[in-house]
Amino acid sequence: MRRWLVLGVVLLVTGCDEQGESVALGNLERERVAHTAPAQEVIIALPVSQGEAVTQGDLLVQFDSRIQAAQVAAAQAEVLRAEAQLDKLRSGARVEEVAAAQAEVTGARAAVVDARQSYFRTKDLVDREMQSRAALDHVIARRDSAEASLQSAQERLRQLTNGTREEDLRIAEAELDAAQAKLEGEQKLLEDLSVRATRTGILDNLPWNLGERVTQGSPVAIVLAGDAPFARVYVPETHRAAIKVGDSLLVEVDGVANSILGAVTWISSEPSFTPYYALTQNERSRLMYVAEVQLPANYAHLPSGLPVEVKMPEGAIINE
Repeated sequence: MRRWLVLGVVLLVTGCDEQGESVALGNLERERVAHTAPAQEVIIALPVSQGEAVTQGDLLVQFDSRIQAAQVAAAQAEVLRAEAQLDKLRSGARVEEVAAAQAEVTGARAAVVDARQSYFRTKDLVDREMQSRAALDHVIARRDSAEASLQSAQERLRQLTNGTREEDLRIAEAELDAAQAKLEGEQKLLEDLSVRATRTGILDNLPWNLGERVTQGSPVAIVLAGDAPFARVYVPETHRAAIKVGDSLLVEVDGVANSILGAVTWISSEPSFTPYYALTQNERSRLMYVAEVQLPANYAHLPSGLPVEVKMPEGAIINE
């Protein structure tokens, strides 16, 4: 009597149905895709209602984008400024600037000629003791100043005619690249304020209401993605060794008359409850391993949350 009582408890733990077949219990699920708020802004539109089907790219939540649009405009202006600066450096000096520099050189040369002639005249007068030494010092200083002015004017003209330095061009190009990168980032933030579905599925939940200011990073739309649901079940430890990814298993869904043939897409390598090394051999039969069994595409109409039973492969060992 005691032996049969123990056997009955073990069979109940491992999940046996009324016909004695071992099954894994669970429910139908779909992949949950959470769309989060890109910024702390106010929701101004919720064009899709909860429970409606959505396709990839559909607008789910619209945030107030006026501040970000201003940021994009400022970044565009910075790009235009950097482009104009680079074009200016590549074009070099204008014809008018070169002509003005040439005129400065011509005027400086004339001043040098006049200063030198004054020097020679004054020196001759000083040598004949007809003028003071101070007068000679004055014309010498004026001559040296005129020659320095001529050299400065010639250098300015050379700078204009030689063109922009290569280093300055690289600096301007780097500033333009930085401005364009910033513009792309601001435009991406502006686009993110229009939260769109990244996958086709069903809009399951809208946690925030119209007009609320959402904290950045909070979920604002939950989409159940995928065509058909999958069964998430708990496989008894006694059947774990007999199941691998790719196996076909029969799935019983509440409300569906016929069994559905599904494919195992994933099974956990770790038990969900007490680890096996902390249990005795008889107790290990109570361990459960989470598995996912994908249903065919023609069962896409089945809602998530329905209870299911997955029949385990025949030939698995049941501990007595």
